Formats: sequence, structure tokens, C-alpha cells
Amino acid sequence: MEFSKRTVRVQGLETIYRVHEPRDAGGPLPLILFLHGAGESGSDGVLPATVGIGPAIVREPERFPALVVFPQASRGYGWRSFNLEAAVAALDDVEAELDVDKERVYVTGISMGGYGTWLLALQQPERFAAAVPVCGGLDRASMATHAQAARRLSKLPQWVFHGDADNVIPVEESRAMVSALRAAGAPVRYTEYRDVRHNSWDRAYAEPELMPWLLRQRRGA
Repeated sequence: MEFSKRTVRVQGLETIYRVHEPRDAGGPLPLILFLHGAGESGSDGVLPATVGIGPAIVREPERFPALVVFPQASRGYGWRSFNLEAAVAALDDVEAELDVDKERVYVTGISMGGYGTWLLALQQPERFAAAVPVCGGLDRASMATHAQAARRLSKLPQWVFHGDADNVIPVEESRAMVSALRAAGAPVRYTEYRDVRHNSWDRAYAEPELMPWLLRQRRGA
């Protein structure tokens, strides 16, 4: 399966992103913005779809009846500033050009992209109907404490995933956010995989309940 290549200009620079468009889909489609991990950074426009939700779509495309957008962060900067602006530009571009159900726009990401998922949700909490951070945490660039971030995200449905043996991003990163979200009364689900190290995304995106749960979420519902 191929994901279509598209470009968008950000601050005068052309950036590449990819889009999964489900076959034989009619009417406005839900949209998932996927933020990759550090290993997929670059400018080739290919790597973001090779890890995480991309392979899950290739294996079982029928499980993903949604547009999926794959922006790419430049190396060394994470999902912050220009890179996050480029991700939002790709999202805006797809919403302008394709038939999108704007009440069902979601953000998810893995590792570095898990941090980016929460950071973008904090910046635009009203834009998304749900967020799915996988083995991430609260980015210090948000300038918020866990309690402050949780209060800002207290209305946003979230499903968080992490492996308890993660040797790259400690599971305490997700635990701290989930604890704060629960204290703030946020509608949050948490799945922690026993004896799973950093690669928790394959299990997360293969969860049978994830997509049905995600696609039920509507902005403001």
C-alpha cells in the first residue's frame, strides 16, 4: 500500500507529508494526525509512515476508515516550533483539500511524537476530538506543570499507552500525566504493557478496541 505524497509551504519552505486515503470511502471522513518518533525525522517524506500507525494500516487497512496524515519533523528539534507548525499546516491543507469530518479530528504519536501529541493538544485543545499518546510524556516546551496541563486537557478524551519496561522513555512519564489527568477529571484511558520496552506502538495500534473507541469521539460531545 502506498500513501500519497503531498506538499505544503511553511514559512516559505516546501515540506513533504503523506496521506492515507481509505478506499471506497464516501462522505466526510474522520482524520488522524500521526506524529512519528525521533528515528523517522528528516526530509524524505517516507520514513514517518514506516513505523507506528503506518504499518498497522498496511496490515489491516479495513480497520482504519479514516484519513491519516503523516508530517515529518526535521532532525534534532522534535515536535516543536517550526516542526509542529508544519504538522498543523499539513493538517490544515488536508482539511481544505479533502472531505473531512471536522468534528472527528484526532492526534496521536509515538515516543517523540507522544510528547508532540500532548504539546499540540495543549496548544489547540478545542481542535481535536481525542488524543492517543504512545510512550510519550509532557514536553517541557509546554511550560506547564502536569496539573496545569491536565486542567487544560480535562475535556479531551485520551487513551494513553506505554510499556512498563521502556528503556528509552521511562513509563513514569505517562504515569505522571495519567495521574494528573485523572485528578482533573479528564476522560482518560491508560494501557500499560507488562514487560514491553520502547516499542509499545505495535501493540497499541493493533488493539482491537482502539479504532472503534477513537472514531466514536466527536469534538464537543
